[in-house]
Amino acid sequence: MTAPAGTAAPATSTTTTRLTSGGPKTAPSRRKNGQPPHSVPRPPFRPTASLTPYSKRLVARTALAATKAKEKEMKDEKEAARQTRIAAIKDKRARKTERERFERMAETMHRKRVDRVRRREGRNGKLRS
Repeated sequence: MTAPAGTAAPATSTTTTRLTSGGPKTAPSRRKNGQPPHSVPRPPFRPTASLTPYSKRLVARTALAATKAKEKEMKDEKEAARQTRIAAIKDKRARKTERERFERMAETMHRKRVDRVRRREGRNGKLRS
């Protein structure tokens, strides 16, 4: 039952016309929060890309631990060198004050008496070193 060419098919009351698929494209409506929808539909954000396997995390942890251990070792060496310098300065100052003290004592006393006092105090090792 085809209609001859040039004649239109009779309109029936059961067919309805839809305007959604035909007609010009209009801008889509906005979302409930006021944002326009994406032009290309996107998948929902699921942060699976940042998840790494346990073996990779373990390798990264061991590398980080090794780096931190090396840094700590270097800092400890630096601090030890600093402490030795400080100790040397303190020893030098102590020897200087001791020498000055004996010089002041020698001004007032006889040399043999100064030597005897030195021996009794046991401080002559500091002066010679």
